[in-house]
Amino acid sequence: MTNTPATILIVDDEPLIRDLIREHLTHEGFSCVEAADGSSALARLGQGGIDLVILDIMMPFVDGMTCLRQMRASRINTPVIMLTARSEEYDKLAGLENGADDYVVKPFSPRELVARVKAVLSRTMPRSADSDQTFTFGDLVIDLPSHSVRIGGQETSLTPKEFDLLVYLVKNRGIALSREKILQQVWNYDYFGEDRTVDTHIKMLRSHLGAHRSSIVTVWGVGYKFDPDAK
Repeated sequence: MTNTPATILIVDDEPLIRDLIREHLTHEGFSCVEAADGSSALARLGQGGIDLVILDIMMPFVDGMTCLRQMRASRINTPVIMLTARSEEYDKLAGLENGADDYVVKPFSPRELVARVKAVLSRTMPRSADSDQTFTFGDLVIDLPSHSVRIGGQETSLTPKEFDLLVYLVKNRGIALSREKILQQVWNYDYFGEDRTVDTHIKMLRSHLGAHRSSIVTVWGVGYKFDPDAK
């Protein structure tokens, strides 16, 4: 049985940029659909069937950051790679804090973008190896097959990258993990990122875990570890 190719939504107001991205992604076997602004992107996401979004920040009508906020507010947790022509740290962190999984600064290498797409999808697409893996810590339940987290029976909405980060910490519970190690393993390739990327995701993940936020322990001078017994 052949696998259905992942469907990528390319959102950019520049047709030439969309064409460039589509050409390289289709060459790698992906299916692509397009939108020229955030409003059109939200409408297309509402139809379902999108596995990943490549989202430009600077667009007319509804810009990329607003689109991302509306996605997450509507509990659309489709993974997002942001495109930005601005390289300031603020723009990168703002995207991550609003629920982006990765970012690429224009002008970008199409090969690098394809690598990032593959890396994000490899972490977020369903995997048969996870078929019976569930982690339970009191009333915190992390279910790998459904990519869901429940606290006290209520599902907690995490972005795909927040979920990946939590699972990696849980699988290595009790071990102090450096930021560099987390970047390599959670982002799943030689990530051209910064320590602040990990810190930002840890901050957002803790905010979703309620009384279990203390389970993610800061190990000063090293990084982080998961300790369900930490208070």
